Amino acid sequence: MKKILLAGAAVGALASGAQAADLGAPRQPIAAVVVMPAFSWTGFYLGAHVGYGFGRGNGTTLAGVVYPTNTGGGLIGGQLGFNYQINQFVLGVEADLSHTAIGGHNVSVPASAVHLRNTMLGSLRARAGFAVDRSLFYVTGGLGFQRAAFASNVGPEAYTRTGFAVGAGYEYAMTANWTVKAEYMYHNFGTRTLGPTYFGTARHDIHTVKLGVNYLFSTGPSAVVARY
Repeated sequence: MKKILLAGAAVGALASGAQAADLGAPRQPIAAVVVMPAFSWTGFYLGAHVGYGFGRGNGTTLAGVVYPTNTGGGLIGGQLGFNYQINQFVLGVEADLSHTAIGGHNVSVPASAVHLRNTMLGSLRARAGFAVDRSLFYVTGGLGFQRAAFASNVGPEAYTRTGFAVGAGYEYAMTANWTVKAEYMYHNFGTRTLGPTYFGTARHDIHTVKLGVNYLFSTGPSAVVARY
């Protein structure tokens, strides 16, 4: 009986010593688990687009008579830019240029119609988006410019205008490098005083809807993850 009691006491002493040793050992920090995005939008990209432009323009005579004109037509062009992703937020800049055939006319002018035609659209814009893996939802805005022409009873008077362009879009990565996008943009160029061929003013604001494809020159396998 004494042997059993002594054996039990020895086991208890060993267990107490082990617990005391555990209490005295310094605690090791647990490494935080960081889940990296499966796809990164960071990098330069180059692409092309097609689409349709439409809008409302007008020509105004010196007497103040306004001839409103609905315009519409196709466009084709290209774009280049750069994205930088932090967590799920994507910031970037993009430049685009389109050849357009967006035009229309008002036939109510005596002896001749008023024609408005836009032949080129371009922009330089900032982009800000929210990425959900391979999907990117973004807004964009910046400088816009156009090449356009006004014509009535004589030849066209061509002009170039600068203004602003704003819009929003959705982009999806089909592979690690190829993406497709759908984008809406509004271009506002204000009112231009005509001359020397015509007298009066002309205005031609444009909405565009575009479908595009980009090749992303990725700079890394994953996005930058902020540490707090």
